[in-house]
Amino acid sequence: MTSVKPSNVAYQVMWNRLISVVEEQAQALVRTAFSTSVREAGDLSAGVYDADGRMLAQAVTGTPGHVNAMADAVAHFIRRIGRDNIHEGDVYITNDPWEGTGHLHDITMVTPSFHKGRHVGFFACTAHVVDIGGRGFGADGASVYEEGLYLPIMKFADRGEVDQTLLRIVRGNVREPDQLVGDMYALAACNDIGHRRLSAMMGEFELDDLSGIAEFILDNSHRATLERIAALPRTSAEGSMTVDGFDTPITLKVRLTVAEDHILTDFAGTSGVDPKGINCPLVYAKAYACYALKCAIAPEIPNNAASLAPFRISAPEGTIVNAVHPAPVALRHIIGHFVPDAVYDALDKILPGVVPAEGAGCLCNFQLSLRPRTDAPAPNGARRAEVLIFNSGGAGARPAHDGLNATAFPSGVMTMPVEATEHAGPVVIWRKELRPGSGGAGERRGGLGQFMEVGARKGHEFDFQAMFDRVDHPARGRRGGAAGGATTIGQDDGTPMCGKGKQFVPHGRRVMLGLPGGAGYGAAADRDPALVRRDLARGYIDADAAVRDYGMSAEDVAEVEAAVHEGRWVD
Repeated sequence: MTSVKPSNVAYQVMWNRLISVVEEQAQALVRTAFSTSVREAGDLSAGVYDADGRMLAQAVTGTPGHVNAMADAVAHFIRRIGRDNIHEGDVYITNDPWEGTGHLHDITMVTPSFHKGRHVGFFACTAHVVDIGGRGFGADGASVYEEGLYLPIMKFADRGEVDQTLLRIVRGNVREPDQLVGDMYALAACNDIGHRRLSAMMGEFELDDLSGIAEFILDNSHRATLERIAALPRTSAEGSMTVDGFDTPITLKVRLTVAEDHILTDFAGTSGVDPKGINCPLVYAKAYACYALKCAIAPEIPNNAASLAPFRISAPEGTIVNAVHPAPVALRHIIGHFVPDAVYDALDKILPGVVPAEGAGCLCNFQLSLRPRTDAPAPNGARRAEVLIFNSGGAGARPAHDGLNATAFPSGVMTMPVEATEHAGPVVIWRKELRPGSGGAGERRGGLGQFMEVGARKGHEFDFQAMFDRVDHPARGRRGGAAGGATTIGQDDGTPMCGKGKQFVPHGRRVMLGLPGGAGYGAAADRDPALVRRDLARGYIDADAAVRDYGMSAEDVAEVEAAVHEGRWVD
């Protein structure tokens, strides 16, 4: 141990350095990953933990579903591996949905960090991989056994030696073996980057362990979070929302109870487990419930084990937010991403004027399984490929601001560029643009969704794995705001398609998508007329909506349209 305890100022500098360390860890993963979901969308997380497995800092890059779920994961690794079996040079791995981050497509790696031969902490990271075998990424499975290769918590590397038997098993069970094994090595490498930076920091500050800085971080974060909770009314409120589900609608019910030193979120009354793979393990529902509350109550307090602890989550086993093994959970993000809106339906009754209206909620993802056409001879060069595409609908309007267009909330991942998508396989994105009129009307307008038109290159057909919601249950407005636009999906010849599940698209056909918009906040009659004119000029709304929803006169509509047409409009 150091002979002189560092000052609070020194500890604050170290805390900031730790955040820089884990951000570099995350960026190393982005730069080295093979999967487009990591490189282009940032579907990952990275964090540093003390020797007891408590998260001290997380990277800014990443998703709350990953990082908040991963906050609980390291304790499972310690328990499964055993403290006596933790050695320098080890790397541990799992994709266990209940002890990792919710489904088999997320691989979590944990690396113990040693400084001067002494175990001082852990680095952990998670990445979504494009393929893990089984049925592929989709909701069609009836149990987790169908959804892909399961990796229990085990050693990826033992004292520096990678388990080659594990790699052969992985290669023999997935569709994209080079890509997946490359991602596994990228995960291990990014943890090693974090370890090296931490060891350098500890040498600079003459630290033998992390106990002092851990106590400083956790005590201050816990105290600051409790102060925010103590300032809230001691009361309870209920909220609920209904979403499409797979074949039948799903209802999420929430009861928030604010106590002096914690907030309890209880999901009793929520719909039961679904037969298809949209179920959500509690660890993932907890991650997004905590995230929603932190955003609303303590957004500037750093995210770590202590700042998350006062947010307590309860859900009966067998509900769709606490699905237990062997429930199918491949698309657990669909339900998990709706948890914040359900929580906010209750929180709005306790803290009016704070939370946004409902948005698109779950990511508007789809995966294409492309192959040479089978209805006729395929051209030379036609090939198989798995391409996962991340997209976003519109975010809900906020009390003081319009909703963000085509922006993921609560997941926070980025929309994948068309160029990167088309580079990953024989896919063509014929159209990708904002969807006018999809943002719900209100004093603050909901964010716009997108139009997309997707096909395959000549000589290919594909299976389309749909992962959409909001087809029958669009985002609801808040405080008098209007609903956002619903999801639409079909082929270009008029063939209808379902919002979820694997569906065949023959050679030459395209999938036409209208991604959902966010809902409005406040009455549309209260919107600033200048903002209505701006929305009309930008094409966010049409003339009919300007008149119908916002009461704009026909003369004002004509004036704006003329100014735009003649190039006189100044935004």
